[in-house]
Amino acid sequence: MAKTYYPSVWFVKSLLLTLTRFQVVGGGNVPKTGPLIVVSNHLSQADPPIIGAGIPRRIVFMAKEELFRSPLMALVVKGFGAFPVRKQGADRDALRQAQEVLEKGLALGVFPEGTRSKTGVLQPGMLGAAFIALRTGAPVLPVGICGTEELRGAGFLRHPAITINIGEPFTVAPAQGRVTRQALQDLTAYIMERIAQLLPPSYQGVYDKGVVVGR
Repeated sequence: MAKTYYPSVWFVKSLLLTLTRFQVVGGGNVPKTGPLIVVSNHLSQADPPIIGAGIPRRIVFMAKEELFRSPLMALVVKGFGAFPVRKQGADRDALRQAQEVLEKGLALGVFPEGTRSKTGVLQPGMLGAAFIALRTGAPVLPVGICGTEELRGAGFLRHPAITINIGEPFTVAPAQGRVTRQALQDLTAYIMERIAQLLPPSYQGVYDKGVVVGR
């Protein structure tokens, strides 16, 4: 599939280049085509459009359902190709939509922490991204983002440094039959470690000194 962008991505990238010290490291690691699961830490509500502006792929994000309750916010997140997912329990509709995105050869954006980190450091991962990877066999692209926590309030006035650090993609063999919780926890731990390796030590949180299993 040819490289495509939402029109709003160009607008966000223009803002970033004008108002922040924005850089992308490791852009050559992004597969140009084919299904892809983009996994990243989560610091700000601005992370999805900023990651979308920094990665040259059309990314469809899984976003918490609360964002879709406000008509204005729903319009914004839908403009970036997002669809809602419940934070608690297994959301079968969201998982089905995630698989459909990958079957179309698009990139799926997932924040394994499940919500923004209030402290800025990496929190224990939830199991959803690992489940999708094991079900589909799609490549996983780890991403570390830092600096977006500075965008709260009038953050743009401080001309913050924002970096998207893109790691090398990896694949896991799709599960044959039932996916066990142990397999989910092991893969979640690996995904979170790969993200942590792309972040400065002060951002690594519970993953700075070893593996912490997913929730």
